Amino acid sequence: MDAEFWVALGFVVFVIGLGYLGVHGKIGNALDDRARKVADELAQAKRLHDEAAAVLDSFKRRAAAAEAEAAAIVAQARKEAELMSQEAQVRLTDYVARRTKQAEAKIAMAETQATADVRAAAADAAVRAAETVLRRDPQGTGVAALASREIDRLRTQFH
Repeated sequence: MDAEFWVALGFVVFVIGLGYLGVHGKIGNALDDRARKVADELAQAKRLHDEAAAVLDSFKRRAAAAEAEAAAIVAQARKEAELMSQEAQVRLTDYVARRTKQAEAKIAMAETQATADVRAAAADAAVRAAETVLRRDPQGTGVAALASREIDRLRTQFH
């Protein structure tokens, strides 16, 4: 009986002793507990992963909705700006038309006034000419020459 035999016999007795004491059950239970803990941690990790995915999807939907809302706001602002521009153009056209009418009315009034002034000046000149002619030549012999001179003078004065 050599040493190897005694080592093998001691090992077998040790293993039988462990079996008798139920160590293999305790080891199995410990491994089963450890497996359950790992399974629970995996389940919890899966649940957290699903929650994170749901939150990410929610944020993506919110971002898409916010982007769509921003695009709608920009489109509305552009539409309002276009309307404001058109209204401003209409108001400007109206303003220019009114100012043009006012200017034309002022020009017409000025023309009327100028015509009246010319007529008044012509009448005054005719009265002075007639007075001068009648004082100098009561018989009317130089009237034609004087009238011709005065008409020429009026033409140069008003043109």
